[in-house]
Amino acid sequence: MQTKKHEKESFYAGYQFIDIENHANETPFPLLVMYPTHKEEKVKRLGPYTLNVTQGAPLSDGEFPLVIISHGDGSTPLVYRTISQFLARNGFIVGIPQHPFNNREDNSLSGTIDNLRNRPNHIRTVIDWFLKESCFSPSITPNTVSLIGHSMGGYTALAIAGGVPTSFPQESSDQKSYRLSVYQDKRIQSLILLAPATGWFREKRALEDVNVPILMITGEKDTITPSFHSEFVLNGVPNVEKIQHKVVKNGGHFSFLSPFPDFMKSPEFPPSHDPGNFNRKEFHKNLQNDILNFLLDSL
Repeated sequence: MQTKKHEKESFYAGYQFIDIENHANETPFPLLVMYPTHKEEKVKRLGPYTLNVTQGAPLSDGEFPLVIISHGDGSTPLVYRTISQFLARNGFIVGIPQHPFNNREDNSLSGTIDNLRNRPNHIRTVIDWFLKESCFSPSITPNTVSLIGHSMGGYTALAIAGGVPTSFPQESSDQKSYRLSVYQDKRIQSLILLAPATGWFREKRALEDVNVPILMITGEKDTITPSFHSEFVLNGVPNVEKIQHKVVKNGGHFSFLSPFPDFMKSPEFPPSHDPGNFNRKEFHKNLQNDILNFLLDSL
């Protein structure tokens, strides 16, 4: 649990990109890490984005909770840059893996059973690395691992937290559905689901072993994961009192991504757009505080 010192103390956001080894096939994959530091931030170019961060800065003294963010299908860690920066400034160590073969650079396993199996294993590998192998290990507060999952990342979070997914026929070469076995990582203490994709938990009792506090935030005008996705969670988790569910008025599926710079906004790039006159920048101020308050309460 965070100490009062960390609740009151302000930090800068340090960051590193690290390649970690995938335990399943020994293929390394990138991990974006943001963390609290006392070294002053500078304007830094990260891909097409600019952000105030400190590259390679020393981690501040103390102990800090760990948060892992799982990105959506065909996405990238950098579209959650402002959420991770905010959490680092507020005393959290944050890791965002780039899911192999299901990211912006290589999406070759999208829509396959292999992807359903692999994604939770990536999260397990990342948690293992943070707690056992990394320089951050001595500074992580025990029993404080939380997951944030957006879209397909929501599937990933529920699967590794105890959900039992069932594939769709089109995801396998024989056009059959399969009930999949996914390792349940009991180190995970809470989940934050942002517009989660949950159709793989459509079978009865698929979520009966998910027993951690959940903050689920969905968009009123989400056409990619509409309201029935949240119903699978609300009706499937055994203790509904552990779920906080918020519906964002006029929010869309991509509203949970960090705001894009103007030069990236285009009708041909749907992630950069929101329904109607939705103000993504203002929404993210509230979203970040909702996430922070939930994490402090649940940990």
